[in-house]
Amino acid sequence: MKKYDIVIVGGGPAGLAAAISAKQQGIENILILEREEELGGIINQCIHTGFGIHVFKENITGPEYAQRLIDKVLSMNIDIKLNTTVLEVNNNKEITSINPKEGIFTIYTRSIILATGSKERPRGTINIPGSRYAGIYTAGTVQKFINFEGYMPGKNVVVLGTGDIALIMARRMCIEGAKVKAVVETRPYCYGKEENVLECIDEFKIPLKLKHTVLSIKGKDRVEGVTIAKVDENKKPLKDTETYIPCDSLIISVGLCSESDLIKKTKINLHEVTLAPEVNENLETPIEGIFACGNMIHMYNTADKVTIEGRELGIRASQYIKKKISA
Repeated sequence: MKKYDIVIVGGGPAGLAAAISAKQQGIENILILEREEELGGIINQCIHTGFGIHVFKENITGPEYAQRLIDKVLSMNIDIKLNTTVLEVNNNKEITSINPKEGIFTIYTRSIILATGSKERPRGTINIPGSRYAGIYTAGTVQKFINFEGYMPGKNVVVLGTGDIALIMARRMCIEGAKVKAVVETRPYCYGKEENVLECIDEFKIPLKLKHTVLSIKGKDRVEGVTIAKVDENKKPLKDTETYIPCDSLIISVGLCSESDLIKKTKINLHEVTLAPEVNENLETPIEGIFACGNMIHMYNTADKVTIEGRELGIRASQYIKKKISA
């Protein structure tokens, strides 16, 4: 198999920007590996505006933003493998991958850019008592159901968490005709951007329960309701403050962590809480020639910031390759 100068794992904004930047620096043998059927990453399902203000000087939707980066990559004839899942990256910069056409195969490269992004923390990380009823979703799953598949996950909803995606999906559920019974947050303030609080919570008159948490979930085959309660400054539930809210769906948005499973067998240390890989000021991991960027190492609140960092890393990785070739 062809040996590459740079292989980029992840075809979201960070990975696409890194590929474009490296190509502009004169690196020819570049490959992007993406596990989905198309490039663009998670922002393909973000049909709201708010993207591109810094990078493109326009306020556009997620799919429009992604397409501009994709079009640039395609125009530069950068190699791409879609439907390709990376199983493992080792210390020798060998990438074991799998896809329907080639089966399991190994890719050899001088440098790797890890741009796999982040994943939502599941219900298990917050220990809410109850069985695995139907109707419990992460905010990203709900976003995909509605915006991609055209399915409504429920009619009467409680949202746990006030990150931007939680606020945006609370609004989206209202637009689609659902009743959002409450948005619940353990902090004394909303975690998302102020404009999202105004546009998603205030304008749609969604009840906001700050300094509250979900204590338990009731149901048989499907969620029937949740019990919420006030919490103290240590986020411990206060006695005699319980309120039961009938609902058929609970949307959980309790933070993100790095999508870093594929490098667990390397010498790269992962942060205990965020699972992000250790990197230096050049975004290089302890393994020479393996870099990381974007939401894999830090949870950015805009795709523009991720793209800008991807561009910078494309330059740094190119400098590394040029030194290796001239050595």
